[in-house]
Amino acid sequence: MNDQSPDSPDSPDAPRGCPVAHGSAELTRLYGPEAATDPFGIYERLRKEHGSVAPVLLEGDVNAWLVLGYRDGRRVLDNPRQFARDARIWRDWREGRVAENHPLVPMVAWRPDCVSQDGEAHRRLRGAVNDGLQAAVARGIRRHATYFANKQIDAFADKGRADLVADYAGYLPMLILARVLGLSETEGRRLVESNAMVFQGGEEAIRHDGIIREILGDLTERKRAEPGSDFTTGLLEHHAGLDHDEVVSHLRLVLMAGHSTTSNLLARVLQLILTDASRLSGLTSGQLTITALVEEVMWNSPPLSVLPGRFAVSDVELGGHRIEEGDLLVLGLAPGNLDPEIRPDPDVSVQGNESHLAFSAGPHECPGQSIGMSIIQIAVDVLLHRLPGLRLAVPAEELTSTASTWMSVLDSLPVEFAV
Repeated sequence: MNDQSPDSPDSPDAPRGCPVAHGSAELTRLYGPEAATDPFGIYERLRKEHGSVAPVLLEGDVNAWLVLGYRDGRRVLDNPRQFARDARIWRDWREGRVAENHPLVPMVAWRPDCVSQDGEAHRRLRGAVNDGLQAAVARGIRRHATYFANKQIDAFADKGRADLVADYAGYLPMLILARVLGLSETEGRRLVESNAMVFQGGEEAIRHDGIIREILGDLTERKRAEPGSDFTTGLLEHHAGLDHDEVVSHLRLVLMAGHSTTSNLLARVLQLILTDASRLSGLTSGQLTITALVEEVMWNSPPLSVLPGRFAVSDVELGGHRIEEGDLLVLGLAPGNLDPEIRPDPDVSVQGNESHLAFSAGPHECPGQSIGMSIIQIAVDVLLHRLPGLRLAVPAEELTSTASTWMSVLDSLPVEFAV
């Protein structure tokens, strides 16, 4: 007689990928109060307990593997045949344990965009995105960045005080990307909150994802009727023949990924400049470049801490663990960059070293790197020229951050300057 319970790890009825299949009924959550305030503490504890790959729980106690090691991260990112991007093979999704209204869906579920596909389907869609982004650069990203940087600064330049997160970094990339896509400035400002809420997760993620899709769906129909010199028109007219859903999904992809990562990276670069007098003096004297500071931030506090997601195509060993077919893996970009195997001394300078994971890697490496870098270079340069005597208005140790599963965001950056 079989006396196994349905939840026993050896029971034939036990769902694969459940907590007991990972060997523990008490898995670490990558969400909640501790994750919001001390994500790096969680990464290091997991590394000590499990090595370079660790079983974790995502929002709603959904099972996943967090890849903490740099080399294992590269193995996953570089091998789509073993670790696919197509969420339709995600076992928890196929077997109904993740509902369509689950807050993870906007970040993890399959969509008709290049990020959700591999092989020829990925090449077709990625080619359309690359062509569109190259055309945007040719039309003048730096010009748009200069215009909106000055416009944002105009709103607080005569006050002598500002919050460079809420007043500057939080909006600037979105305004530039809205112009690139063909959206109005009003629509761009409206999208900032919705974009943040999707990355934050929780009950509001699905609703705000719907707002984003509605705005971008309306934009697609406008540009179909009245084409222009913008990214949306470029997708609609591309020889790859994207349908309506594919166009909207790629607008969403470029807008969300481009804004969140660039906004967070800009805030962290400004934080570094304003909390280290040598960095600020180096920039103003020309002895230090903004590019060097960006590289440092991308190593030590990348704008996206954890990258969703990859799915095991078949059973495979990774980091000493047995990953089962259909398992979800999320890539620890932040812990991977601090992996002691590649950075035994994290205080050693990384200047000139671009092998960080901040832009992902492999076939799905971020295609908008040059655009993000141009925005940050212009944003920092204009700010330092416009605001003489720029300095932090609070002690550096009072600056705080709040993390979601996917990113750690600087809460505020209060500054003072001469008027």
